[in-house]
Amino acid sequence: MKLAERIGAITGGGSDGWEIYYRTRDLLAAGVPVLNLTIGEHDVRTDPAILAAMDQSARAGNTGYSFGPGKQELRAAIAERVAAQTGVATTWENVIVTPGGQGGLFAAHMALCDPGDRALYIDPYYATYPGTIRATGAVDVPVPTRSRDAFQPTADVLAAHAPGARSLLINTPNNPTGVVWSRDTLETVAQVCRDHDLWLISDEVYDSQIWDGAHLSPRALPGMAERTLVIGSMSKSHAMTGSRLGWVIAPPEVIRAIAVLATNTTYGVPAFIQDAALFALRQGADFEAAVAEPFRRRRSLARAVLDRQQAVRLIPSSGAMYLMLDIRATGLSGAAFAERLLEQERIAVMPGESFGTAAAGHVRVAMTIEDRAFVTALERLCAFAAQRQAA
Repeated sequence: MKLAERIGAITGGGSDGWEIYYRTRDLLAAGVPVLNLTIGEHDVRTDPAILAAMDQSARAGNTGYSFGPGKQELRAAIAERVAAQTGVATTWENVIVTPGGQGGLFAAHMALCDPGDRALYIDPYYATYPGTIRATGAVDVPVPTRSRDAFQPTADVLAAHAPGARSLLINTPNNPTGVVWSRDTLETVAQVCRDHDLWLISDEVYDSQIWDGAHLSPRALPGMAERTLVIGSMSKSHAMTGSRLGWVIAPPEVIRAIAVLATNTTYGVPAFIQDAALFALRQGADFEAAVAEPFRRRRSLARAVLDRQQAVRLIPSSGAMYLMLDIRATGLSGAAFAERLLEQERIAVMPGESFGTAAAGHVRVAMTIEDRAFVTALERLCAFAAQRQAA
């Protein structure tokens, strides 16, 4: 007996990039103290009031099938939030509720790409991007960027990869780099999509975590609303990672196509979780800002630490809960640096190589532990790097 080849194809027969995280999890389970900066999980959990709303809904009997694209009231609230943030007219007909942003990414590619189609994404990338594309039968094609460009794609490289492609997946504010793409970059992306008739899938799950400037959705650029799918989620904006509630914003015909997929896969998101999400969205922008505030504060703390040393270089960080550090001066790869840091200092970070080849020689730091421990971890990381640099 054998398994379907499609499962092995999801990882391309190689690593899924999470080895350091798995080792860290095992060490912590064994009682070994580790300063864990590997994963984008809030250190403050879902607000009790949201949990109370979830409990109230469940106890009221909303525990049955939630067949369909989501409750219309929730879809309307998501549309209202998106319209207020982006300035683009959005109605409930442009929204489908999905099992988290990851479910939205899969559904978007399933709706747009046929087996064998070339689907582009930017390197470095969130670790699931290539596997998500492969799972749909499409061919994943990374578009490389450079550290000196803050890992933002350039027009020449985008244009070189675009001919014959069906879609392009982007992410800003960006995981893993913490970079918020400039207007110039997004206008370049939009122009390439228009010139080559590409669908654009814009992962905007970190839209509430902007430390400098403002969020610009490419859907707001001229001629882009009709060819852009936006992925959103309650996970990062409302610290609801485990609740698994996300969405896709798209033209109504795309939403109807994704609804067909949902009927034959997930059967929807539980109604009591949808009700909790509706309650959370009604708390407004100030609530989202409060969830984001620890990461804004830690970004400032990190810059103060990093400005006092020369061993590592911070990639310009303007959003999300991550820092990308260039550690090439140590002579180590990101993977070797992360492995030795874990073994010798019991500090866990993600190698840049976990997110593609473009970030080799870098490590990603998640700003997801309390302030004092976070500063301590960064200071020790910098001292560790300085020792390797001197050697």
